[in-house]
Amino acid sequence: MRLAIFLLAAGALFGAVDGVVTNGTTGKPQANAVVSLLQPGQGGMQTLATVKSDAGGKFKIDKDYPPGPALIQAIYGGATYNTVITPGTPASGVQIKVYESTKDPSIGRAGQHMILLEPGTENVRVSETFMFENKTNTTFNDPAKGSARFYLPKNAQGKPQVTISSPGGMPITREAGKTSQPNVFKIDYPIRPGETRFDISYTLPAGSSFENKLADPEMGTFLVTPPSVTLTGDGIDSLGEEPQTHAHTYRARAASYEVKLEGTGSLRAPENAAQQEEDNGSPKIEIASARIYDRLPWILVLTFAILGVGGVMLYRKGAA
Repeated sequence: MRLAIFLLAAGALFGAVDGVVTNGTTGKPQANAVVSLLQPGQGGMQTLATVKSDAGGKFKIDKDYPPGPALIQAIYGGATYNTVITPGTPASGVQIKVYESTKDPSIGRAGQHMILLEPGTENVRVSETFMFENKTNTTFNDPAKGSARFYLPKNAQGKPQVTISSPGGMPITREAGKTSQPNVFKIDYPIRPGETRFDISYTLPAGSSFENKLADPEMGTFLVTPPSVTLTGDGIDSLGEEPQTHAHTYRARAASYEVKLEGTGSLRAPENAAQQEEDNGSPKIEIASARIYDRLPWILVLTFAILGVGGVMLYRKGAA
């Protein structure tokens, strides 16, 4: 009896995967899309099998896979589209949507560019965020020019770290590539319909000023500092204090600028905050709350949408 139950459970966890690939641009089934079954392992994502969708967009992967989450990945037009199969969900009738690709720069332009500056005693931590909102039914893909470009200061320490969060996908890392412009780097990653976020981080020596050159002057760029840190210099306008975190916000209005950082501080939760609690021998209740920094870009998006109007007015006033 126990053996029969085990076999039934195993049958639910192992088996073939089938479904349909649909083109979200045309609304029709998509043929010849490359569909792969992947699963996370100790060495990263492992490809278990790969097939192509037929003329009706259908695919079937006759491959047993171990228990745990699996990933169905479709490649079309140079872009990847992922669907996660979690334990207990059907592996039959999986729906994957792909899109036609375009190099139209109006689709691939970021809506907001935010730079968080956190000077400390050892270094200055710089965190840049590009927010893309593709409201079309096509994917922007331009490997030669990249989806996002950013300026890396000459005194940056080490390589910049790039993390990308795409619609319906898990955060992934990417290498930043050099361009023909000095200190300007590009990130090659398709911008699919929906919201995509690029996070770039690097450090500068302690006590450094911050210089930047806007890769896209038409895109709004905002600078953010902790409450204890202020910026001074030409090429930026102060927008006041962000109400949620009390951070100082600024808008860059010059294509090239350099600012001085006064003070030290961080918007991240202290790593040793839990250790600072008094140990009185009573049981401890641990609450896993999100870091301020993790929520910061999403808080600032709404704030900047409101403050952006004031920034434009300041810009026009300065130009006059």
